[in-house]
Amino acid sequence: MLRRTYLFLLLIFALLSITVAYAQDGDLPDLEGRTVVVAMENAYLPFQFIHPTTNEPVGYEYELINELCVRLNCVPEFQETAWEGMIIAVSDGQFDMAVDGITITAERDEIVDFSDSYIQLSQVVLVRGDEERFASAEELAADETLLVGTQPATTNYDTAVNVVGEARISAYETFGVTIQALLAGDVDAVIVDNVAGLSYIGANPEGALKIVGDPLTSEELGAVFPNDSDLVEPVNAALDSMREDGSLEALFQKWFIDFDGNDPADLEAILETEAPVEAMDLPDLGGREITIAVENAYLPFNYLDPETGEGIGWDYDAFAIICERLNCEPVFVESAWEGMIIAVADGQFDMGADGITITEEREEIIDFSDGYIQLAQVILTRADEDRFSSVEELAADPALLVGSQPATTNYETAVEVVGEDRISAYETFPVAVQALLAGDVDAVILDNVAGMGYMGANDGQLKVVGDPLTSEELGFIFPTGSELVEPINMALASMEADGTLDDLFQKWFVEFDSTQFDQ
Repeated sequence: MLRRTYLFLLLIFALLSITVAYAQDGDLPDLEGRTVVVAMENAYLPFQFIHPTTNEPVGYEYELINELCVRLNCVPEFQETAWEGMIIAVSDGQFDMAVDGITITAERDEIVDFSDSYIQLSQVVLVRGDEERFASAEELAADETLLVGTQPATTNYDTAVNVVGEARISAYETFGVTIQALLAGDVDAVIVDNVAGLSYIGANPEGALKIVGDPLTSEELGAVFPNDSDLVEPVNAALDSMREDGSLEALFQKWFIDFDGNDPADLEAILETEAPVEAMDLPDLGGREITIAVENAYLPFNYLDPETGEGIGWDYDAFAIICERLNCEPVFVESAWEGMIIAVADGQFDMGADGITITEEREEIIDFSDGYIQLAQVILTRADEDRFSSVEELAADPALLVGSQPATTNYETAVEVVGEDRISAYETFPVAVQALLAGDVDAVILDNVAGMGYMGANDGQLKVVGDPLTSEELGFIFPTGSELVEPINMALASMEADGTLDDLFQKWFVEFDSTQFDQ
């Protein structure tokens, strides 16, 4: 039945093919390396979502925008933003464009410009696999005890109102949370786009979810731009060229037919099928030395090899590659975390690399590179901890202490969770983790990938509890106005495009064996 639905979607998709002069001539506009800021929610499988292993954003729309920029000679800068308010933010010019499974509607068209449609969908009713009380939208509407979950400010929400009325709708921040509410029995149905619904069926145990009844609507999706944006015409031209050469159909096949969201190995295989990208023309820094501040105490970003005493880690490998591409010489200088950002701001170093979260406050005194990795903050505790299993339970017990490192976003999060009087501050995170193991504190709030490294380095002694507390991007830092920002960003973009950043993540955050640090 699902395969038949997929074939029907492909037939609809094929009907969208439109040929224009750009596509016929192969003469696309050249955006001359322009950076295009693209808003994404990262919570709408399989359009865009967070990779469960690497915590990097992936999905249909990421590949779509990357391919558009290869054809138009632009550099996409993806920025995660909540769905609610996204279209208004684009309308106000906060982003150059947004792609988030956005339905083209006359109402939205009044405040933003749309691209041509790149996919056509229908809305469906998604329910639990054992649901027997109703089998259609009509039966769902007739039983006033049944509740529908969906996401506010979406056409799915509007359709849900039409079906059951607003009083019977439970609104959730994202569709991922909505699906969890359905599985938990908090709601009885979710109204969602058909391809997203099929992906959620695939991403959960077999038989846990199903679609009932006929499609409720048929609608087209497009990218949104501020009114009169000069990007609309080039993007439409590139979309037309992708229709003409079959690239749009291939992307649809990859993410909505071949992709099995329930199989992590299948996700890896899908990602390995990305089309090769064109090599970028990078600046030549003429062999220049670049001094880079590192702490050498933030496993696995940068740390001292226990056998050789040499600095190694993600940052070291990344800059070996960056300087190979830009013709420069990295000179790493060990510097304490506390004071590092001020030292870079004062010009004592050309830049800093130490797992530094991009924040507005820091941007007032330094410049950041583009984000190169996205992390979440988590709660690390001892493996035998049974007094709490969530941030709420940790916060509720005033006897519990939290360890963290001062002047970090982790410290700020710890203050928000338990208050400053329950925090023990340590000079470095390794010391904080040792304090946790010794029982001096009961939890440490730190970045998830660092937490994975410490769990690996202390086999069976540590665990992460509860849900991630934040989602944040890391970047390199520079003195304000540094001429290095643009070349470094271009090198990062080339590493993202050819898969090098993914390879580094795999090496240091997936395959890295940290047992050499066992105490």
